[in-house]
Amino acid sequence: MTGAADGTAAAPVRIAMVGLGWAATSIWLPRLRRHPRYTVTAVVDPAPGAPEVLDVQGIDAPLFTEAGHLPADIADLAVVAVPNHLHATVAAGLLSRGIPVFLEKPVCLSSEEAHALAAAEEAGGAVLLAGSAARHRADVTVLRETVEKLGRVRHVDLEWVRARGVPDAGGWFTDSSLAGGGALLDLGWHLLDTLTSLLGPVGFGQAVGTVSSDFLNDGSARAAWRDAESARDTAPGDVEDTARGFLITDEGVSVALRACWASHAGTDVTRIRVEGSGGTAVLECTFGFSPNRVARSTVTRTVDGLTTEVPVRAEEIGAEYVRQLDALPVLLADPALRGRAAEDAARTIGVIERVYGSARAARTGRAAQALVPTPGRQS
Repeated sequence: MTGAADGTAAAPVRIAMVGLGWAATSIWLPRLRRHPRYTVTAVVDPAPGAPEVLDVQGIDAPLFTEAGHLPADIADLAVVAVPNHLHATVAAGLLSRGIPVFLEKPVCLSSEEAHALAAAEEAGGAVLLAGSAARHRADVTVLRETVEKLGRVRHVDLEWVRARGVPDAGGWFTDSSLAGGGALLDLGWHLLDTLTSLLGPVGFGQAVGTVSSDFLNDGSARAAWRDAESARDTAPGDVEDTARGFLITDEGVSVALRACWASHAGTDVTRIRVEGSGGTAVLECTFGFSPNRVARSTVTRTVDGLTTEVPVRAEEIGAEYVRQLDALPVLLADPALRGRAAEDAARTIGVIERVYGSARAARTGRAAQALVPTPGRQS
């Protein structure tokens, strides 16, 4: 346990858990309970079954039905893990009251929401921290150290391709009005955050892309590790299960982005390939909790035709979330971080919006083209 400046043991960080969905019950609450630096002092969820969920989780804390009902002095940090369309609204409400917030990705669904978060952070004098588990992985750390030896970075391939992994099929995750988007907003946010950890904050001078939904409403494409939430029988989803983008940073680095909830692949694979003036580095692993994963994470470096493997420490699935919790108390106490998460989110959602815009334009163009008679053909 980290000690205080006077050598005494630091008091646990008091957590208000906002939302009791899959992310809270499968990722955050179990790890918060086991972590010596945290204690859960409040929970927010309006569902009638919330008390039973707390019993199962072993959480003994006051339960509130709305984040606005939280007393300002009941927690040092609110961990917000609500459905996507509520992320910015709930977080902004807490921040404006002076309650620091750790917000699950996607931090926001639009540039307007990113600006609203920044304004709330400023008004309340509280700090916004964002979920960024991928950059805390041991293999991503090794890749980052390897990239530092590649000279000038020229190109990056970012891929997270699941064989079968549509989350919460038929629920809010596949409803564009509630999720804001599909695989690009979900998996792509992690990939773009990883890019930031490799290159630093970057702007994008160009961004184009396409989306598709060949697997979205196929019951066999549902995420096996989320069976409880995937057994719904509701309306078909209307978001993309696959997104492909091509980006060029302001510094001239090209980035190929591919995010797929489902595909014809046999294994769920995350692959990040970085080309530099002094060589190429490749990480192959599986982000997230899917049981259909590669056997182990590997990082390789290729220089002048010679490929060598860089050692990567094996770790438990989900270790990156514990590592992020390890770092949060220090981040929470750093006033210099105020505004940074909202700024990062604005850059990320900005490029996602542009890829979606490009995809819409392409669909509109195809539709318009279909209305134009082919020369020489009878109409």
